Amino acid sequence: MNPLNPKKLHLTKWTAVRPVAKQKHFLVSRVIQPELATDPIESVEIEAVFSKATQIIPWRELQDDGVWRQGWV
Repeated sequence: MNPLNPKKLHLTKWTAVRPVAKQKHFLVSRVIQPELATDPIESVEIEAVFSKATQIIPWRELQDDGVWRQGWV
């Protein structure tokens, strides 16, 4: 997988390798900025396309090919 830049993750599309409750396709709806501008970005909010449910995950989790695939597959 290509290296990810957390600042460019907003509105990217992701597919869960193991869907739960018919939630397979997700969109990064928000990149959560740290309190201090000098601190690195650690989390993103993803939104399920089907149910509109949101959850906050560490952005580095998106790099795990066993959990996420980039794009809607």
